[in-house]
Amino acid sequence: TFALGAPEFVLGKKNVSTSLQNQINNYTSLGQRVLILAHSDKEINKDSIPSDMKPFALITLSDNIRREAIKTIDWFKQNNVTVKVISGDNPLTVSEVARRAGVEGADKYVSLEGMSDEEVRSIANKYNVFGRVSPEQKALLIQSMKSAGHTVAMTGDGVNDILAMKEADCSITVAAGSDATKSIAHIVLMDNNFDSVPLVVGEG
Repeated sequence: TFALGAPEFVLGKKNVSTSLQNQINNYTSLGQRVLILAHSDKEINKDSIPSDMKPFALITLSDNIRREAIKTIDWFKQNNVTVKVISGDNPLTVSEVARRAGVEGADKYVSLEGMSDEEVRSIANKYNVFGRVSPEQKALLIQSMKSAGHTVAMTGDGVNDILAMKEADCSITVAAGSDATKSIAHIVLMDNNFDSVPLVVGEG
């Protein structure tokens, strides 16, 4: 059996050695997504992978930040719009990518893994970078921001963004996004370019 995914999910947090964790931390601090390929001689039992998975290879992925994204985030800053990054990825990775993109408060990040709904609500307006967020938690974050009196726009392109996009005052996706996302979005950016968003805000 081979399994590919986030190290803490494939191996379990207790089975990641110190040396392996140090390698993972090094890559995530550089803003890279880290996947692990692990192997076991045992077979998958129903929906569970074997508990004795052994590391086989680390795979790192780098996000390419578009120049127009940095320009757009800077425009938001100048116009008192707070940018928050909500992701299912490792929070340290998300933080570094957000920092390179110019998101304010990117160095203060939080993982929502294992948090209760009440805990999620209590921190929604205290951080700008959220990692290991489930689709349900994304929706909770949007609800909490709205409850605090904010008008909230949500951008997303995958099925895991739909719950949050439905909660937002304005939901934005791209033409390259999933059909399900495009069907519920208020705005679809046909050129897949968020450079158009300041024009949308200006129109509003």
